[in-house]
Amino acid sequence: MREYFKGACDSFNVETWRDAMDAIKEGKADFAVLPIENSSAGIVSENYDLLAEYDEYIVGEQILKIEHALLALEETELSDIDVVYSHPQALMQCSKFFENHRDFAKESMLNTAMSAKKVKEDGKKNAAAIASPISAELYGLKVLESGIQNNKSNFTRFVIISGQQICRTDANHIALCFELPHTCGSLYHMLSHFIYNNINLTNIQSRPIPGKNWEYRFFIDIEGRLEDEAVMNAIRGLREETSFVKILGTY
Repeated sequence: MREYFKGACDSFNVETWRDAMDAIKEGKADFAVLPIENSSAGIVSENYDLLAEYDEYIVGEQILKIEHALLALEETELSDIDVVYSHPQALMQCSKFFENHRDFAKESMLNTAMSAKKVKEDGKKNAAAIASPISAELYGLKVLESGIQNNKSNFTRFVIISGQQICRTDANHIALCFELPHTCGSLYHMLSHFIYNNINLTNIQSRPIPGKNWEYRFFIDIEGRLEDEAVMNAIRGLREETSFVKILGTY
């Protein structure tokens, strides 16, 4: 949020990603910032599902290098720790660190910042959190070890969500989702619309459709603008041959 909006916004935090989407829906916020994909751990599947569920739009993207640090109270030393709190994704991204500290218990939290907050509020020397160095500043903790993530080139892609279908003048990517009949070759035929219109796909993911066993919803990102003739042709072809198509936004 700080990087995308350059600090020029008021903000508040919520407990879950669904709460962030609800804040937009209820008019409490103009935008929400959600992680969508990590270069090490893969997609944040819950947020893909939320994009399909809510009538809200992707209006921007921000890619950040992720650095996980071990945070603790000022008086804590590494030898004092026996429990570490963090989000499950962060714990997974630091698995090699835990291989070297097998006596550390791992406890999952809703997010990394909440983990740092818990360490501060509980005031226990035996506890630490895996979070960003910014969290150390926010909650008055010290960094015991920095850069403990497995992949030193670890990036997370965030999307900026709005209740309005805003299109920036420099937007050159479009996010879509669609559902297909469970028949042989259906995905191949859908992707052919992009091949024939010379459109580059930059991402494709699938998620199970709730209530429909073994049927899937596909999410794709393409290069282009909604007013491009090639893009319009491809989307028109999708609408004619799929059971559901939704434009998730442009960025």
